[in-house]
Amino acid sequence: MIGTGETMTFNDEWEQLVSEAKQRRSTGMQLNQLEPGSAGTGGEAGVDLVVTQDDLGAVGHEAFLLHGELRKKADIVGAGVDRNGEGSTARAARELADRNLTMGGELYTTLSVWDSQVKTVLQMCAHISNHLDYSKKMHADEDAAIAATLRGRDGAAVPVSAITTYVR
Repeated sequence: MIGTGETMTFNDEWEQLVSEAKQRRSTGMQLNQLEPGSAGTGGEAGVDLVVTQDDLGAVGHEAFLLHGELRKKADIVGAGVDRNGEGSTARAARELADRNLTMGGELYTTLSVWDSQVKTVLQMCAHISNHLDYSKKMHADEDAAIAATLRGRDGAAVPVSAITTYVR
């Protein structure tokens, strides 16, 4: 516009630059951000993530159940195992390969990749279940140790007024 003999005012030029910037920004990627100090809680600063023992137990239990079901139902390598220890899918792949069909080799590859991926998912389910069980037990043991420490000589709970002497 400037080369057409017209001169642009500062406001006109500024509006044009703002408009161009908005057009460029709308086609680019923009990451959303939290407001400073919001801590991801919709504006409540200082609030931590809270997870109860029941939550941990439920997630660990679901991971355990998924592991069991997946191990039973996703094992296509061992499905229909014959007396030689070869599964039906592997036998089909061998039969196809013996007849010079390239699909036999591809079926072996598919079987190998599937088995590897199922084993990875099984390992992750076991890891999640075991880790959550461990975390739950560790925190329960810590709670019991703290409760034992905060008992009077007679076994009664230490009153709050006595507890504050430890904090000072």
